[in-house]
Amino acid sequence: MDGRNSEMLTEKTQATMDLPPVLDITAAAPLAGDILAHRGKDLMVNAAQVQRVGGQCLQVLLSAAATWSQDGIDFEVTDASPEFTEALETAGLGMEQISARNS
Repeated sequence: MDGRNSEMLTEKTQATMDLPPVLDITAAAPLAGDILAHRGKDLMVNAAQVQRVGGQCLQVLLSAAATWSQDGIDFEVTDASPEFTEALETAGLGMEQISARNS
């Protein structure tokens, strides 16, 4: 195998997605599906537009971080809105608990 091919094998793929403004119970199943569609890739999740967060969606994000960590790839929530940050704090969580940095 030449050097160019070995570089291609070690190169990670990355995906990004934006969270919707409302992450309530009705958003939990679609959110889980959207996140799982990116499994196997580093995933950056933008939380800038989030206005409301329910416990079920926090569980989805925690589960995703644990899954990505187990897979040895990165899962990171970025650009958290004040409402998103407040919801995390209310639940006793921090950004580090819903992210998996494996690089």
